[in-house]
This record gives sequence, C-alpha cells and structure tokens, in this order.
Amino acid sequence: MKNHRYKITIQWTGNQGSGTSGYKEYERSHRISVESKVVIEGSSDPAFRGDRTKHNPEEMLLSSLSSCHMLWYLHFCSEAGIIVTEYIDEATGTMEETASGSGHFTEATLHPKVTVLEESMVEKAEQLHHKANEYCFIANSVNFPVKHIPTTLVK
Repeated sequence: MKNHRYKITIQWTGNQGSGTSGYKEYERSHRISVESKVVIEGSSDPAFRGDRTKHNPEEMLLSSLSSCHMLWYLHFCSEAGIIVTEYIDEATGTMEETASGSGHFTEATLHPKVTVLEESMVEKAEQLHHKANEYCFIANSVNFPVKHIPTTLVK
C-alpha cells in the first residue's frame, strides 16, 4: 500500500479590524493555496454570512466528487477504447442543517453528460460510470451516497 500526502494552506482574510469580537464583526473570507498553484478565494455559503462571489467548502466538496469521478471515468474509457470527445457534469448535493446549527451532506448526484465518437461505444461508456465510482478516492471517503445520472451522446 502507498500513502499519498497532501498539503494546503488556508489563510483567513476576513479580519475587519476587530477580529472575531462578534458574530457579525468579521468576514468569512479566506485563501486556499497549494505551492506553485493558483490561489482559490473562499468564504462560507451566503446562508452563513459568506461572500457569494467566492467558493464555499460545500461547493468544493461537490467539485472534488465530480472531478475525481471524471478523471477515473476518462481513464477507464481510454483503457477500454471508448473515445470521449466532451464531458460536462452539473453535479448537485444536499446538505441538511440540524437544529443545533451543525449539518451534514445527505447525498450528492453527478449528472455527467458525455459525448462519445461512435454509437457502438455508448453501452460500455455508460457502464464505466459504475467502475469510476468504485475507484473514486473522494467518493470512497464520504459517508453519504454519491449517485450518478449519466447521459451519453454520440457526435
């Protein structure tokens, strides 16, 4: 077995001069950085006093699920001789907030729309979504179901 280690830096940028002196006295803004990569500007969801122009952790979790699935899927298609020419996913997720204010995701659904080169590739292309889900590191790390509603087109 191999271990892979990852390192990121989160820097809070929302101090408006008085720190966290009150719930409404600070911004939820922060920067997410990884050495030698573009900085991602983050905040909390607007429902939790966040900046709607910045990415929030819930969106990033959903993005991680979607991109991990896509990368495995494209890998398996390549191995199987399935020629994918386009891939887009409009993933959705549901987070349930509890009475105490905490919360958790209850599900995520990926809606990959895949275009393949030939009609003969459609059936196998659709089957490979199941395999991609089995291998996705992120999907294997969450405690809620990750569903798939794929559409396959020929172009």
